[in-house]
Amino acid sequence: MKRLHIKNGHLIDPKNKINGKFDVVCENGVVIDVLKPGQKVADAEVIDATGLVVSPGFVDLHTHLREPGFEYKETIESGTRAAAKGGFTSICAMANTNPVNDAASVTEFIIKQAKTKGIVNVFPIGALTKGLKGKELAPIGELKRAGCVALSDDGKCVENPLLMRVAMEYAKSFDIPVITHSVDQCLSAGGVMNEGKVSARLGLPGIPHEAEDIMIARDIYLAGLTGARLHIGHVATCGGVEAIERAKKKGLPVTGEVTPHHFTLTDEAVIGYRTEAKMAPPLRENHDIKALVQGLADGTIDAIATDHAPHSVLEKEVEFERAECGIIGLETALSLSIKLIDNKKITLEKIIATLTHQPAQIVALKKGSLEKGADADITIFDPEREYVIDENTFCSKSSNSPFMGMKVKGVVTHTLVAGKVVYSL
Repeated sequence: MKRLHIKNGHLIDPKNKINGKFDVVCENGVVIDVLKPGQKVADAEVIDATGLVVSPGFVDLHTHLREPGFEYKETIESGTRAAAKGGFTSICAMANTNPVNDAASVTEFIIKQAKTKGIVNVFPIGALTKGLKGKELAPIGELKRAGCVALSDDGKCVENPLLMRVAMEYAKSFDIPVITHSVDQCLSAGGVMNEGKVSARLGLPGIPHEAEDIMIARDIYLAGLTGARLHIGHVATCGGVEAIERAKKKGLPVTGEVTPHHFTLTDEAVIGYRTEAKMAPPLRENHDIKALVQGLADGTIDAIATDHAPHSVLEKEVEFERAECGIIGLETALSLSIKLIDNKKITLEKIIATLTHQPAQIVALKKGSLEKGADADITIFDPEREYVIDENTFCSKSSNSPFMGMKVKGVVTHTLVAGKVVYSL
């Protein structure tokens, strides 16, 4: 592969504490040098990044690719194209496919399909329990050997605390993290949105904050008991942030992520019975958003994750109670995160850290930085360029998003995987 010279850009590589004008040189899929501007690189193709930010490729811990089983919503091919357009070079695929990724054969299929059809790195996440049913452990060792980087029953909570303890003990013995979906299914039974003034006004059954907080607290206690690495998926409440903060102060191996939709929208987005704003966990309230953003800023929250959850029109354009939960997020994550910068809540360097080396570290991927010898997975974007979110421009097969028509900033111009341009504007 020919040498590549990315020049005149503003390089932000938080892991290596680089934030300034530097050129990046790549060859044979890896970074071979980081140079001060103006130095000549012989026999190289050039990407002129004048006015643009150059960063390590983004890493998403929480993507639903839907293949196998739900290809009408998304395929590995379409999902990885959406990822590339959003600047993501590595994505972790959740296990709630059909069949569920609870066996090596399913993991191997996903990896094979990603190699032949995908354009970014795909790392499967295996199920914690067989069929995501919360009754019997999945073959954790087999899943890790097949290539899974984490375990999760995402979409459901493992209700049985004894089974969750045993799952964590096995996960620890195989040195693989557990990612949780935190909701007490009894306390949330029948609920379809946040429990509060808006749910009362709309006459919709609500889900209290405590349904999420209780399960986060339980799993943190179990992490303390077992020593397993615990990652709290899509934290949405201030109570959840507080619980993670306490766990970290105790030195427990606990990390957390937030989604752009949870730190951007409140439950008022549901007004009008807008099914595109129906999420799991639900959109919460202003004081929750304040806590989520503060958690990102002070390091309590480690990662921004998309929870990219494609659904068809038929699954969303129905009565609110019957609609599926979730939105697509790979292609809008950067722009929604940049809104935090515009509101002076957080720095661009911090945003990039939570999209690159910090999520990579949680699942032990050698990704998210651009030192010499690192994989040349690179995202180049214009943080100031404005656009209007438009479903006609999505690469995803689905278009379920509450952000349609929103004017935002932040456009990815190039995405490179192993030094190869897989997306360019």
